[in-house]
Amino acid sequence: MTFGVSESEMFGDVSEAIDTVLDRTVAPGYGSTGLLIRRHLASWPADLPRMDGKVALVTGARSGLGLATGKGFARLGASVRALARDPQRAERAATEISAEVPGADVRAVACDVSSLRDVVAFARRFAEQESRLDVLVNNAGVMPAQRARSADGHELMFATHVLAPFALTSLLAELLERSAPARVINVSSGGMYGQRLPHGDLQSERTAYRPAKLYARTKREQVVITEQWAEQLRGSGVVVHAMHPGWVDTTGLRQSLRVFSIVTRPIIRTPEQGADTIVWLGAGPAALRSTGKFWHDRRERPTHYAIGASDDSPRDRQDLWELCESMLARAGVSNPGAGRMVTLGPQDRGGR
Repeated sequence: MTFGVSESEMFGDVSEAIDTVLDRTVAPGYGSTGLLIRRHLASWPADLPRMDGKVALVTGARSGLGLATGKGFARLGASVRALARDPQRAERAATEISAEVPGADVRAVACDVSSLRDVVAFARRFAEQESRLDVLVNNAGVMPAQRARSADGHELMFATHVLAPFALTSLLAELLERSAPARVINVSSGGMYGQRLPHGDLQSERTAYRPAKLYARTKREQVVITEQWAEQLRGSGVVVHAMHPGWVDTTGLRQSLRVFSIVTRPIIRTPEQGADTIVWLGAGPAALRSTGKFWHDRRERPTHYAIGASDDSPRDRQDLWELCESMLARAGVSNPGAGRMVTLGPQDRGGR
């Protein structure tokens, strides 16, 4: 004992202080340096348990974070369903995971998550073909240089980052509940700290198109629907969390933010480093002790900082939920917010 404080308490306080400094200074904390330092702190969580017998569905699995996440789950023994828009790229991802983890149960699945019709048809097939779903990772992301729309006419980033996770969570809720305890993990971005819900313009249609800003805005919306789904599914055995991976070297980053990727190259994270917290949330026990939280480097983080955007109004949050509900209803999905398996419209029965 030192001045009435145990050694473990002292090191715990030091770990807390270091972690807080890294989180607030952004560049060290979001880069590879932050992860390397945190891994050596006394507060770093223990190694992950095995996932044998569990099924994990990862969207955006063709490369980058999604591919690294699939590999991480496969190494722990999980059956991995690698989802990508292009069937050939999904197959290549599944092949790469299998090559790196011999004997792993990996299957490629194709779906354009920006298209509600595709999502509804895919979810129906998936629920029929799979007996369980333990982990749903909503990772697919886009950042087009010019404003673009989905096949349904929705702003493309909103459709991919907000509507797709909302729809997949709703459509697969019953399968997740039957597999409980189960987890939904939404892959967000630290950029969301600078944004709040856009009042009366949730798809940013009346906002000048600045890709990075609108990307961050949809990631804020993604965190909000994470909190909302957590409440919808509370007590069901399904937890819903969001996380941000830090600055990660992905093809999307290099294409969409070329200058940023060059400037941050010395400290940028590998996809495997960025995926660490996703895999940890999907496999470890800590995620099951709460729901609706926001995580970075295996630790719960606030969703707002004093220097960032202010809290979102209850009205704007409700508007976002109702907008997603109405979009699913127009796609033939009834009662999408009930937190149970929804009813598919007649046009979707029979698959594709």
